[in-house]
Amino acid sequence: MATAIPKITLSSSRDIPFNRLVLSQSNVRRVKSGLSIEELARDIERRGLLQSLNVRPVLDDSGVETGSYEVPAGGRRFRALELLVKQKKLAKTAPVPCVVREAGSAILAEDDSLAENVQRVALHLLDQLRAFRDMLEKGMSEEEVAAAFFVAPTVVRQRLRLMTVSDKLLDIYEQDGMKLEQLMAFSISDDHARQEQVWDIVSQSHNREPYVIRRMLTEKTVRASDARARFVGLDTYLASGGHIMRDLFEADDGGWLQNPAILDRLVMEKLHAAAEDIRAEGWKWIETALSFLWGHTRQFVEIDGTEVPLTDEETARLEALCAEQEAIEAEYAQADEYPDEVDARLGEIERAILTLEERPLAFNPADMVRAGAFVSLDSDGTLQVERGFVLPEDMLAEPKDDDVDGSDEYDHPAYDGQDDRLADYSGDAGGEGDTTAPDVESEEEDGIKPLPDRLLTELTAWRTLALRDAFASNPHIALTELLHTLVCDVYWQTPGADCLEAYVREIPLPVHSPDMPGSVPAHALRQRNDGWKHDLPDDEDALWRWIDGLDDASRMALLAHCLSFGINALYERMPAYGAVSQRSVTERLKRADRLASALSLDLVEAGWQPTVENYLGRVTKARILQAVREARGDEASARIAHLKKPDMAREAERLLEGSGWLPEALRTTGGVEQVSVETATVDEGMEAIAAE
Repeated sequence: MATAIPKITLSSSRDIPFNRLVLSQSNVRRVKSGLSIEELARDIERRGLLQSLNVRPVLDDSGVETGSYEVPAGGRRFRALELLVKQKKLAKTAPVPCVVREAGSAILAEDDSLAENVQRVALHLLDQLRAFRDMLEKGMSEEEVAAAFFVAPTVVRQRLRLMTVSDKLLDIYEQDGMKLEQLMAFSISDDHARQEQVWDIVSQSHNREPYVIRRMLTEKTVRASDARARFVGLDTYLASGGHIMRDLFEADDGGWLQNPAILDRLVMEKLHAAAEDIRAEGWKWIETALSFLWGHTRQFVEIDGTEVPLTDEETARLEALCAEQEAIEAEYAQADEYPDEVDARLGEIERAILTLEERPLAFNPADMVRAGAFVSLDSDGTLQVERGFVLPEDMLAEPKDDDVDGSDEYDHPAYDGQDDRLADYSGDAGGEGDTTAPDVESEEEDGIKPLPDRLLTELTAWRTLALRDAFASNPHIALTELLHTLVCDVYWQTPGADCLEAYVREIPLPVHSPDMPGSVPAHALRQRNDGWKHDLPDDEDALWRWIDGLDDASRMALLAHCLSFGINALYERMPAYGAVSQRSVTERLKRADRLASALSLDLVEAGWQPTVENYLGRVTKARILQAVREARGDEASARIAHLKKPDMAREAERLLEGSGWLPEALRTTGGVEQVSVETATVDEGMEAIAAE
């Protein structure tokens, strides 16, 4: 005969006036967490009490019920009701739904309190997201949803953004196959196919960090901070049908532009328009490009222009700015640092003064009809215009009296029908007549293969530029090197072997990496050169008297500057039986090393860092691994060893960022750039983004 299963009896529930309820000392919750009492009170005011209180009769000393009830489970709800009573939003005698535990129950009050707080299961995030979505679809606004749950509207937008992730990935997250931080990273893109493709890659990798996912989803986009984006403007880009990817969970510096083709078209259109405006000034030709090669004006003669004087209004403005600057500096002369708002104002003043002091040049119309201008994009996203350049053959031709309007007599074949030669600089700096063989990676053999000749020339061009800058900044070393070169030339007759051409002939750098024209030493050299040009007198006799009247410090600085144009630390592959032997090039590089050591040249400090474009994408996998090993250690190198070369180069660029690593061709003897090996960790970003 089957045994009957005993039936349980549930505690009764009834409404009890609030003034007959008291908070029990048996409530196990002591530490405040979660929603505040004030927020809970506002929620009860809005939607009422959603969950009954758990109460027990209060007994007197003889064990008789007093008519009051203690609340061991539901203390926060009780306090919220108590606050509403104090605010006179709830009557003292208002009935409160309660579940009443019978007096003398074997279940302790602490047991009930603990069970109510421990056995509840938090809502899964996906359920919350779906609820938010449903509420919006039923007519609530984001602000109303945010107010209902006491969060900022941004939080609602962030959580709803997670619902744009592929359903496949949401299912993986629901089954605990993905972390919330990874899901947040996928929300940066709306492309479900690409999201799933990236997950297929990273799920096979040892590292699935969110930043890896973000980088892979944005690798074919353009950062909003890119010079092209700043030049065009995000509003113009969006108005032309472009889209921007935004990360609602991380600082994204303006986001990522998803349509590079639209951006490039807008850049070229704006450059075209700027070129037409500048052509209207009266120039014979305009040449336009996103970026010009270093030294692109070398074959041109530069015509003189005169600075446009300040207007009375501009003069008054400049004087007012200078007075304000002096007043602020005097007021805070004894302070350790400026307050933030004062520092910001000083920055505004300095920029305004610089804008007023950098005067535009006015040119003679008779010179303009045979001269031209270069229009390009500066590294900060502004328009860069270089005016007043004439080809030598055009300088020889004097314009006729009846033909000074730029007629065909002064046209040069280089610009015939090509006044607006817009060409995106692609990094191939060789130009016409460049016979240097392209980089071709042959099958790797055991050991490290030599660097390609062209790459070695580019690297040493970078080093030469930085060496010139350092040389020009140290007149003592400059004079020592000059005297040494002259003595060698007089007594030892070793033409072409020294790293300083003392007579001085500027050494061209026609082959270089795309990042060199915008580098720190390039900028410093341009500024220094413009400063001296501004100070030089007009004719040769006046120049001699001007130099003669300079103080010693200025003479030494000018000497160092002029000599710097003759610095030559270039690696070149010399043809057999040529005028300069390969041995002479080797000797030149040795002397350049000595000069770099004397100047304590640091290419890391000068701004060079390895990228896919300037080094890592140009060398073999063995070279890439060697670089990572030297900078970050064996573990870091091993973690990327299985990658294909393009992925390896990209990962190496990120790993080497900030490491101070330099190729041997850029290192200075004496150890100023020697890199100490660091042990990389997963947090530092060692990961493989694709498994072979």
